[in-house]
Amino acid sequence: MSAPRKVLFISADQWRAECLSALGHPTVKTPHLDALAADSVLFKRHFTVTAPCGPARSSLNTGLYLMNHRSGRNGTPLDARHTNVALEARKMGLDPTLLGYTDTSADPRGRHPNDPALKTYEGPLPGYKPTMIFQEYMAQWMSDLRAKGYQFEGRHDVYQPKPGFEKPADRGHRFIPTFFKAEDSDTSFMADRILDWLGDRQHDDWFLHCVFLRPHPPVITPEPYNAMYAPEDVPFPKRKATPEEEGKQHPHLKTMIEKLSRPSSYDEHNPNNLVTMSDLELRQMRACYYGMMNEVDDAVGRIIAHLKKTGEYEHTLIIFTCDHGEMGGDHYTWGKETYFDQSFAIPLIIRDPRDLADATRGTIVDAFTESVDIMPTILDWLGAEIPAQCDGRSLMGFLSGEAPAKWREEAHMEIDFRSGPYGGIDAERAFGIETHDCQMAILRGKKWKYVHFAALPPLLFDLENDPDEMNDLAKDPKHAGVMLEMAQKMLSWRLRHQEHVLTDLHNGPNGVEDWGKKQRG
Repeated sequence: MSAPRKVLFISADQWRAECLSALGHPTVKTPHLDALAADSVLFKRHFTVTAPCGPARSSLNTGLYLMNHRSGRNGTPLDARHTNVALEARKMGLDPTLLGYTDTSADPRGRHPNDPALKTYEGPLPGYKPTMIFQEYMAQWMSDLRAKGYQFEGRHDVYQPKPGFEKPADRGHRFIPTFFKAEDSDTSFMADRILDWLGDRQHDDWFLHCVFLRPHPPVITPEPYNAMYAPEDVPFPKRKATPEEEGKQHPHLKTMIEKLSRPSSYDEHNPNNLVTMSDLELRQMRACYYGMMNEVDDAVGRIIAHLKKTGEYEHTLIIFTCDHGEMGGDHYTWGKETYFDQSFAIPLIIRDPRDLADATRGTIVDAFTESVDIMPTILDWLGAEIPAQCDGRSLMGFLSGEAPAKWREEAHMEIDFRSGPYGGIDAERAFGIETHDCQMAILRGKKWKYVHFAALPPLLFDLENDPDEMNDLAKDPKHAGVMLEMAQKMLSWRLRHQEHVLTDLHNGPNGVEDWGKKQRG
């Protein structure tokens, strides 16, 4: 009898890539993820290919770049013709289950205008069994809080600060914890539901995609996580002397800074101006963000402990990643919709339980990997055929010690920053450009980073000499050759990865043949 096939696909939300102590972060300690990484492969140059949440998760689950799936904003429908990792896993006899959210906006074509699926952008991706999607998760968690005696009005104030809490003078506003205890938090509640679902399935095949909301804002965490990091121990953000000087780099950055200076633009419960707040408040925000990560780290530790106790750990493909990054005050910005690395660089840990992966356990991969690689990796591990639509490539070679040939030398990212009801900036009015001009694409190598806008000036950074992306070299005549080279590389990338589902097929006397497969041998 063959061993059961098990896939545990864990996603956090808004986790900066470097925030793992396994990567040497000077402040953050993530003992459970470190332990997992020591028995896995850790990918240190891993990037989401787009942001914000809905678009990022569309790419994560379909293996498609934004330019191909085109679900560019939270609320933009995802074309139903695209397959995804859950639909493909179903073909292998698995029943992929979702606990959490994929923030998928349903394709309206063929649906009645009153279909409830069209009333939200927080829908489940087709193919997943939506056992507890976001709306139900929040409703069940809040019901659980009320059953335990907590009093609050609704979702808008469930993250309220603890009443009567006296904050020390050397701590900022975000030192004040939530009014609920750590064991009653949304993170703990999700971990409980995951463990309930795993239950007595140790002898079964299963595929579970579970999604933690944290460390997504609002930036607040329960005791003792609120006090895990002292503000003075937190690295100060990378930024220029003033917001005005910072904003001179590019119109898009200037507009983002202006937006974040308005109340409730990022964290509706924070009374501080996020652009001009004091150094103490700024460091405290980052300290709280780290504490939120420790909540998730502890939850992952509980899940891994369960798998080890039941013996399932030795049969389970485990993936830990997230949707996108977080600026965290760098360049006077917060969130994830700028062109800086902090918006796109995210963690990736993969544990292949098979013996062939033993030689790579505890290794760190320095090659550029992308969120579109996750779908083909999971399918490859399951022995499934990887759909022609996938822009990403399987990472299994890195896990078995046989690095794939001709691997990419840059990471590729895109953002659609047109106006919409869910975040973003009023780009059309701010820049006087058309809606379809609100596009940026990024080519990020080890030395050069090139940012191309459809209707705004480009940017060029020398990451070896300017790792914090402070100095734009795009207008420097001495770098005209580099600009041309990077623009040509980006154009070649887009030509190579534009829609290609049917391009290798040929209809002829023998019927439909895959000539691409023949060429590849």
